[in-house]
Amino acid sequence: MMFEKTEKLQPTPDQQIAKGFKARFLVLKLFFALFFAVVAVRLTNIQVLESPKYRALARKQYEQRFTLPSMRGSMYDRHGNVLVSNTMSVSFAADPKIVAEDARGIAERFSQVFGKPSSFYMEKVTAEGKRFVWLERGVRPDVAKQLGSGKLEGIARINEPKRIYHYDDLGGPLLGFTDIDNKGISGLELQLDEEIRGIDGSIVMQRDGLGRARPSADFPRVEPVNGRDVVLTIDLTFQAIVEEELKRGVQSNSADAGLAVMMNPKTGEILALSMVPSLNPNDFAKHDVSSGKNRVVTDLFEPGSVFKVVTAAAAYEYHITTPDTRYNAENGVWKVPIGKKAFRLIRDTHEYEVLSFEEAIEFSSNIVMAKVSKAIGAERFYRQARDYGFGVSTGIELPGEARGKLKKPNEWSGTSLATMSYGYEVAVTPLQILQAYAAVANKGILMKPFIVRHVRSSDGTIVREEHPRKIRRVISEETSSLLTKAFEGSVEQGTAKDVRLGTVRIAGKTGTSRKYHDGKYSTENYTASFVGYFPAEDPQIVCLVMMENPRKKGYYGGITSGPVFRAVAERIVNTSSQFSKSVIPVAAVQPQDEISVPDVRTLRKSLAKKMLETRHLKSQFLGKGDVVVKQSPEPGKYVERGEIVTLVLKSERIASPDGKISIPNVRGMSVRRAMNQLILEDLDVRVQGAGVVIRQSPAPSERVRPGSTVQLTCEPKHVSTAALY
Repeated sequence: MMFEKTEKLQPTPDQQIAKGFKARFLVLKLFFALFFAVVAVRLTNIQVLESPKYRALARKQYEQRFTLPSMRGSMYDRHGNVLVSNTMSVSFAADPKIVAEDARGIAERFSQVFGKPSSFYMEKVTAEGKRFVWLERGVRPDVAKQLGSGKLEGIARINEPKRIYHYDDLGGPLLGFTDIDNKGISGLELQLDEEIRGIDGSIVMQRDGLGRARPSADFPRVEPVNGRDVVLTIDLTFQAIVEEELKRGVQSNSADAGLAVMMNPKTGEILALSMVPSLNPNDFAKHDVSSGKNRVVTDLFEPGSVFKVVTAAAAYEYHITTPDTRYNAENGVWKVPIGKKAFRLIRDTHEYEVLSFEEAIEFSSNIVMAKVSKAIGAERFYRQARDYGFGVSTGIELPGEARGKLKKPNEWSGTSLATMSYGYEVAVTPLQILQAYAAVANKGILMKPFIVRHVRSSDGTIVREEHPRKIRRVISEETSSLLTKAFEGSVEQGTAKDVRLGTVRIAGKTGTSRKYHDGKYSTENYTASFVGYFPAEDPQIVCLVMMENPRKKGYYGGITSGPVFRAVAERIVNTSSQFSKSVIPVAAVQPQDEISVPDVRTLRKSLAKKMLETRHLKSQFLGKGDVVVKQSPEPGKYVERGEIVTLVLKSERIASPDGKISIPNVRGMSVRRAMNQLILEDLDVRVQGAGVVIRQSPAPSERVRPGSTVQLTCEPKHVSTAALY
């Protein structure tokens, strides 16, 4: 069978075009299918898997979190006087994205009000990539008003708390200060920062298309938690007295610096703490952090003769000697052999042939102390010093406390024991010296110093309270009594005669030490100190006064720091009820809605006014001058809020060409009134007898130089005939 061959038909041109189009369309379909598949996967990934990330980025464009600062807790003295509190200030911040339209105008406006160049603000309001920049912080409301009440686009006005220190530089280094963000950076502000700073809150603001801000519904407002209040052991009146007298002493002695610290020896409570130069925390920007250093606990010094409390205590405790045991004082110079040929000189400031041990304390003999220390021995001497707390931090709530340096006996040289017996080759803090003498005043019991009475929440609940803590018995009551007798002798006839006060018995010890510099002891740089307590028969107050490099009157502690102590003691004894026979009765329970009138006598007018204001009391003044000598109502009386307290001021004295003053007539006055009047006239006072002044020398109207001594002779007299306050 034959098959016919057929010819293959070729596609027409139209068919070829259609086929090519179909192929390209298929590719295109596949491409778009793949594209949309990729897009779908990506969108799914964005919307589902990465949704939180992109929501956050979106919110960042129109949401902003603002901190709501907490209010720091206030600080009070032991009587409820406000030392530190808060006020409201105004801060300004900018959103550069919104401000950009009128950046130049806003920069110039801020420049006119705050005095900085407009370029300073231009740099801030044109900052790229930022939605929040600070322009000004902590502005007083009255200054902020100068910007006007009109709204500034892109400018946020934020109310912030600002620390206010009610008495400026009074207690400045003690209280410390905060930075611009209200964070404590020195003093008690730093030490207690965690308790008093509180917890900041927050609020999230959203901006609409027009840039207007409103709270975010997704992020509720978190309210701040205010910090806790702190009640200190400080007595504001004592603090003011100490600071005034210390400043006067530093100035009159041309000293580089000074410090004073006061404590209740029976409890360990710090009653006053002062340093010169001081600082004003209200102007913290003018000070660096180092200026807020509390030298009472941070600085070390070789104490000199005030350290003889260790030698004397050990000598009595270990029955090495008695008060009447006599020693060869070598006429003021003693050669101590060192090896075969060398020797070391130990000198006294005065030449004595023979001294009893009690006299050696009174007249501060280095030679006798060195001789006695040999009998005490290294181990017992070291143990006694350690028992007093030397070489160990006290644990007080103040930042930067140093331990001091007390070498162990195996680290001593052949002359260390003798040298340490009169206060060299040992480094201590002022607070450690104060603590040691407080133990003597407290019948041998060492107390832990403390400065915080209690901490309370904003609702008044006490969350932490400090109590007096006994550390250990350092010496026996018998030794304490022997030391007090010797320290009284030091004031009555020894190296501290300038501290003697007729109205109260004072016990204390002077100290003078050379500063160690460039490998040797300086003959030009000294630390002069006096530490003492009163009344000697029942000590209520122990106080240390120190000066760095006094130059004008000499460098011995007895003639530089001693008179400052005396002035402080005199003012406290004359004004404080605890030393007065006419004790002001205090109600057992404070009447509701009534306020106790603080004692502002002997204080400066400005300080007295501030103290009354903090108690919500008003003041009016009678007389001329700057020192309060009398007040009505009396201290301790309870009055209603807003009551007027009348303050009588010291009469103003016109300086005469010869610099002399006329002695006032105080005959017929009570001792207390007479002394106050004479003291306020810058006169020294010596009193014989008690009661009412019957004679005075020099006579009334006689002209003398400031600082001259007036001798008063007194005799008992019925109170009705006395010229009392």
